[in-house]
Amino acid sequence: MYYLNKPIISPKVLYIQQGSINKIIAQLQAQNKQISKIDAFILRLIGSPQSGWIDMNTTHNTKADFLYKLTHAKAALQNITLIPGETTYIFLRELATLLNLSVIKLEDEFSKQAPFKEGAFVPNTYSIPLGISEKELISLLLKVSLSKMRAISIKIFGTYNETKWLHYLCIASIIQKESANREEMPIVSSVIYNRIKKGMRLQMDGTLNYSKYSHIKITPRRIKEDKSIYNTYLHKGVPAIPVCNVSISAIKAAIFPAKTNYLYFMKNKEGVHDFTCNYSTHILNIKHATKSNK
Repeated sequence: MYYLNKPIISPKVLYIQQGSINKIIAQLQAQNKQISKIDAFILRLIGSPQSGWIDMNTTHNTKADFLYKLTHAKAALQNITLIPGETTYIFLRELATLLNLSVIKLEDEFSKQAPFKEGAFVPNTYSIPLGISEKELISLLLKVSLSKMRAISIKIFGTYNETKWLHYLCIASIIQKESANREEMPIVSSVIYNRIKKGMRLQMDGTLNYSKYSHIKITPRRIKEDKSIYNTYLHKGVPAIPVCNVSISAIKAAIFPAKTNYLYFMKNKEGVHDFTCNYSTHILNIKHATKSNK
């Protein structure tokens, strides 16, 4: 009886990999849980351990409760969607609200764990277990995202180079903010490369939709007053940090731009962009768009 009343300290929500009882016992031992081979025998008497997220309800359980919950409990899941183009600043606040977590702790864990200050998450719908801690949540999201990024990089380049990948993320984040749809992405990408090749500033409003400004309309005053690295009216080249979290389509467009001579684009009344090679035509497109908006 004393053996089964020994305390087990664990996270409130525990992830169990799929596998045999011996494999699960080995996993728990590797996580420094007070588990022994004797528990494999007890588990077989209670029932088969479940895989996935397990709700332990508390961080302190008796060994009997802990083993019972491994076979009977399941964590409730909350689906949360990160849309392409959203910033980490906004996303972490959405997570805090939906999962009743501390945004301060989420930001602290992100700064500790993330390889990039922005753009480290892959937009997707994630099933998050209720009761997960801030540390575990950031770890989970980054693990899934970085695994996806590495897989795509290896498929395209045959390897994963973090510095090279970050460069493409920076370009992709501008493409994500500027494109009206997926079809436009390679064309917007070509404009970025064409302007850089000619030594022109990008002068793209979307780069100023960073962090808390993700959904703020860019005004001439904002362009004039913003002195951040994201102001492509002020600075040449691509910002050294991504503007937002980007879709795989935007990353592929950054790596494989369309072959064009376009240097300008302007959103028309249909909500998509008119692309042009010369400034005079671009000015006409601006006038047409201005008339349409009146």
